[in-house]
Amino acid sequence: MKKVFLMLAVAATILCGCNKDKDKLSDKLIGKWMQTEIDGWPALTNEKTVITFVSDTKILSASRADFTQTESKWNAYLECDVQIDDNIVTITGQIGEDRSIVFKYIVNSITKDEMSCHFKATLHTNGNAFNYPEEDVILKRVTVDYKNDVVGTWEGRITSQEGSEFDDGELHRWEYKANGTYVYYRQTEEGQWVDDVNAFSEYFVDGNLLCTRWMNNGEGQLENREWWEITSIKNGVMSWTALREHEDGSTYTATFSMTKVN
Repeated sequence: MKKVFLMLAVAATILCGCNKDKDKLSDKLIGKWMQTEIDGWPALTNEKTVITFVSDTKILSASRADFTQTESKWNAYLECDVQIDDNIVTITGQIGEDRSIVFKYIVNSITKDEMSCHFKATLHTNGNAFNYPEEDVILKRVTVDYKNDVVGTWEGRITSQEGSEFDDGELHRWEYKANGTYVYYRQTEEGQWVDDVNAFSEYFVDGNLLCTRWMNNGEGQLENREWWEITSIKNGVMSWTALREHEDGSTYTATFSMTKVN
């Protein structure tokens, strides 16, 4: 009988320990996280994702994830369901009438600032399932949110030797509006600022990740997208940085600085 009671006590201790660890993981997850490494390599800025654990059952996701082989989904604060089972965090999001995505983060370690996970993703569409390649990822906690600070008109130019495929090194202006749209201005030879009208220009900021997309007017134009990380907004000056990739696979860091003019 003593052995039975002892076994029950040990089992209860183990179960309590698991629940306690689960609660600890839930508490540590609350807040914003950005994916910074993929399989031991720094993540390109245009491939970064921010996930915000609102609670242990809900997250908001901001990414440019490719949900099909031909389509990139624009995710601005996509609400997803969360289930935590021991060290496995399962995130399910509905991205269409007959399409959903399931992410699994198998948490190997977590501190208040960094989380190491094995990552799996499965797309469910019209009854079919497509598994993406598995990855080992590092996520870091984001403690700032520049969503409100970016609103206004900013003037600046690239400050690094290389910028991006869309940058010409000249002085430009962007007017970020509170409704998630922006106006891009270029300067004429006479020094006048004129808006460069596009079919649409949209953006969002999640934490310190600034995500933009636009389409130039004209037939056959493709949608363009560009991500930047805001390193600081202070005293009317905003700084950006981004890790970009050349066609040969080599990488470089681009930086941008601008001043608020309105």
